[in-house]
This record gives sequence, structure tokens and C-alpha cells, in this order.
Amino acid sequence: MYVVIAAIAWGTGGPTGALLTQHAGLTPTATSFWRLATAALWLALARRLSGRGAARPHFTATPLRHLVSGAGLALCQLGYFIAIPRVGVGIATVIALGAAPILITLATRERLTKSILVALIGLTLLTFTTGQANLTGVAAALASAAGYSATTILNRNTPDPLTTAFAGFVTGTAFLLPFAALPTTPAGWLLIAYFGLIPTALAYTLFYTGLRALRASTASLVALLEPVVATAIGAALFQEHLSTMSLVGGVLLLLAVTTQARR
Repeated sequence: MYVVIAAIAWGTGGPTGALLTQHAGLTPTATSFWRLATAALWLALARRLSGRGAARPHFTATPLRHLVSGAGLALCQLGYFIAIPRVGVGIATVIALGAAPILITLATRERLTKSILVALIGLTLLTFTTGQANLTGVAAALASAAGYSATTILNRNTPDPLTTAFAGFVTGTAFLLPFAALPTTPAGWLLIAYFGLIPTALAYTLFYTGLRALRASTASLVALLEPVVATAIGAALFQEHLSTMSLVGGVLLLLAVTTQARR
């Protein structure tokens, strides 16, 4: 359930990022910086309100893990946005999201199930529109998948998901600092506050919590609900057209997630 809620929260991130581009004058890379930076601030507040002690011992206990996890979060963001103008949103989404369950399954030596393969077909049908072959774009999308996979694998069974997410956001923010830029409108700050809170701070904390009970490959597959939610929001709020192929893909994804979750 934690991962399902995380995926739903993640699904609101795409539309929020689009609104930031339209109404706050932020590039996707600048949006990525504010996403992680604001999430770190929200979780710093949550840690204080929950009475947790200083975060430094958590950092110093396993500094390499937090550095790699933060780098993975930054790479996940940058790789995806570098890929989009080169191969298109559809191909970038299929590679960046679809490759992650496979990479995680291989890295953790779990079995590649039929559900994962069905989910990849569903994801392709749901998001694939048009695009072009571009080696740099494909490599960037694969790098995004690798970054996401690294954070997932490294943060399995963490005793304190909230602090783990906080540590990752702090280091990820440092990596994205060169891309920082200020929003141009007051509405942009409100969107940034939401982006940092719901699709990032809350979503990743819940995802890491869910990783304590689920296999990493299963959690990454359930997280593929994200594009289903994003597509539904696009259709409901932004009047985006859904083709029959997209609907079939969404159904296949839901069936694959349900089957895998029951295993």
C-alpha cells in the first residue's frame, strides 16, 4: 500500500512540472533542483516535528551510500530531461521507467517474471507516441533508469525511511546546484512547495517504507502506476486525448501490477 500511494503521488509530479515550465519560467533541470531542495526542507521540518535527533550521525554512518543515493536521484532527473528533446517523451518514459524493473531484477538476482514483461508492454502502449533514434537520448534515459535503480537497491530495509530520504535529497540537491534558477512568478513558489512535498518528500519516504516489506523488483513494478496516474490527470484536467492504444496499455499495466503485488 505504501508503494501504491507513492506511485499515485509521483503521478502528480509530471503535471506539476509542466505547470512550473508554463507559469514559473523554470527549465526542467531547474525544476529538478527545486524538487529535491524543497523536499529536503520539508523532511527537515518533519524530522524536527517528529523529535528525531541530528541527521549527521546518519550521514557519517554510511556516507558512501548516501552520496551514491543522492547522485542516483540527481541522475534520474537529469537523464530523463536530457533524453526528452532527443528521443521524445514517449521513448524517454518507456526506457527510463521500463528499464528500472529489469535492472533491479538483474542486480538483485531475482527472477524476471511475466508480470514485468506485461508491464513493459503496457507502459509502451500507454506512453509511446512518436520519437526518434538518438544514441545520446537513449543513453541518457538508461542513465535515468540506472539512477532510480541505484536509489531503490541501496535503500532497501532502511531503519528510518524519512531520514534516508532526507539524506538523499540533501546530496542530490548539491549535485543539481549548478542548474538552480529562481521562479519568475509567486505561483511558481506555491507549485515548488507542492512538488517538494507530495510527489517527492512524501512519495519517496513512503516508497522506502514499502521497500522494507516488498522485494525491490516488485516495488519498482508497482511504481509503474505513476504514468497511469499522470495520464489520467492529463486527460481529466488538461483535456489530453487518450487513444485506444493508451487505454489498452493502461489496463495491461494495472493487471501486471496487481498480479505481481499478489505474488
